[in-house]
Amino acid sequence: MPINPDAVGLSGDPLRRSWTSKDSLLYALGVGAGVDELAFTTENTKDTPQRALPTMAVVLGGGGVPFDKLGSFNPALMLHGAQGIELLSEIPPEGEIESTGSIGAIWDKGKGAVVEMLSESVDLATGKPLFRTKMTAFMRGEGGFGGERGPSPDWSHPDRKPDHELRYETRMDQPLIYRLSGDRNPLHSDPSFAKMGGFERPILHGLCSYGFTGRALLHTVCGSDPARFKAMDARFSKPVMPGDDLVVSMWVDGDTCLFQTKNQDGDVVIDQGVMRFA
Repeated sequence: MPINPDAVGLSGDPLRRSWTSKDSLLYALGVGAGVDELAFTTENTKDTPQRALPTMAVVLGGGGVPFDKLGSFNPALMLHGAQGIELLSEIPPEGEIESTGSIGAIWDKGKGAVVEMLSESVDLATGKPLFRTKMTAFMRGEGGFGGERGPSPDWSHPDRKPDHELRYETRMDQPLIYRLSGDRNPLHSDPSFAKMGGFERPILHGLCSYGFTGRALLHTVCGSDPARFKAMDARFSKPVMPGDDLVVSMWVDGDTCLFQTKNQDGDVVIDQGVMRFA
């Protein structure tokens, strides 16, 4: 059967996930952290306790979502549309969570369907919610079933130069490092699979670009303190190729930061960004 619009509201079974200090280090390296960020890339540096990057929520969480109840679709034609995280406490460098998820919405975009997945993760050490995630996926070729198109976002950055701007370089082998944190989709590693999806070569994980952007926000508006990082939402607007530069522009208003990420050619790759911090 094709995509199943009646799956909205269905929940999955709770899913447990544990992680170690090594997992946190590997994730940080996968999103480009290095020798200037030893709190995230080492566990034995003098006077520098290890901490986890806030955006690690995207690889730890999202569990318990019933993808198996969505119907059928071609995974080579699925693109990550948007991602949101809400941090209720700082993510520890090692721990265990239990996640429960549900299908929040399925929208008909004509040429494709947009599916929204929601998940909440509880820290089993404290019994309290640790973070929540929200992701949308664009399923090419699965639209036209007569459903609602969904809301149109109302987002624009202030008509002034960014308050902050930070540029990162990605590596040609960046997706090969990032995939070790869990996302083994061959779209990011197998040239033949990438061609099936319409790309000349494997593309960078959207969540890897999201992690690069989150690092820029963390170090710029949070003073590199993960405890101040509260939420981050953004839409993926164009694929990033390994080796591209990522330029993160930030506009700050109180405890909210609007952001947008472009590549070296000025093309917007992450759009409609909203981040909250303390």
